[in-house]
Amino acid sequence: MAVIGSSLGGFYATWLAAQRGCKAVLLNPAIHPARDLAKYIGEHTAWHDPAERFHFASEFVDELCALEVGPLPNPERVWALIAKGDEVLDWHEMTARYPNSPQVVIEGGNHAISNFEQYLPRLLRFLDLQPAP
Repeated sequence: MAVIGSSLGGFYATWLAAQRGCKAVLLNPAIHPARDLAKYIGEHTAWHDPAERFHFASEFVDELCALEVGPLPNPERVWALIAKGDEVLDWHEMTARYPNSPQVVIEGGNHAISNFEQYLPRLLRFLDLQPAP
C-alpha cells in the first residue's frame, strides 16, 4: 500500500502513512493547513462558480489540528516533490518538515507541478513500481 497526495492531500497522506506505516509520495504538501485555513472561516463563493456558496466552519480547522503528525516514524518511507516556485505554499516549510525523507526540490515550478510527468519515473522507482511497457 502507498498513498500519494498533493497540497492538502499531502497533509492527509502524511497522516495516513504515519498511521499505517506505508510509503507516501507528497507533491507540494501542505504543512500547517489549520494555521493557513483558519483565516477562511465563514461564507465563501466557489472559485469555479461564483453563484455557488459554501461555509468553511471552525470545526474543520479543529479537525486539521487533530491530524497533525509529529516526527515521522519512518521518514525514509516518505518521498516529497517540492517546487520552489509554489505560489500557494512555502517551499522552506515543506523541506524543513521532511528533513530525513528523500526529497526532490524543483527550481522554479508551481503549485500544480506542471511538469509532473518529468518526475514520474523517480516516483515509480520510489514506490518499487515499473511503468507499463
